[in-house]
Amino acid sequence: MPLPVWLVRPRSDGGCDYVNFLPAQGAVEMREGSHLPPQMPLLKHRHRLPVDEAEAWRRRLQQESGYQCSDPLF
Repeated sequence: MPLPVWLVRPRSDGGCDYVNFLPAQGAVEMREGSHLPPQMPLLKHRHRLPVDEAEAWRRRLQQESGYQCSDPLF
């Protein structure tokens, strides 16, 4: 996972849940949160994972939880 990856899932209230994967020195930082414009994004969880584990999380979120690849939200 060499580049930042954004996954987004729309919510019924007009906002969205997001997961952002950021490469960081041989690992990947996974940030989970929600966003309801015009409010500031809410960061719910932050994890540091090995690259292969982060890739498995990305696939699982897309296949089982309805997340889609997206341009950066903010």
